[in-house]
Amino acid sequence: MLSPHEFATLMLLKDAPDQIDLERVELDTLLERQLISLERLASGHPRAHVTSEGASILKAVARRRY
Repeated sequence: MLSPHEFATLMLLKDAPDQIDLERVELDTLLERQLISLERLASGHPRAHVTSEGASILKAVARRRY
């Protein structure tokens, strides 16, 4: 089960990956659970993105809300 902060971080990453602070503590849990991954851009800067597993969780929650 994700904490509210971890879930909110996952949502933020899906909608605005370039605006998330990569120092957030919640990213560690999301990485461990393979809900996000980090990639290195050509510029050398890291960028987080939601994996297919993370997208599935977001999709399931969205279905449940309505």
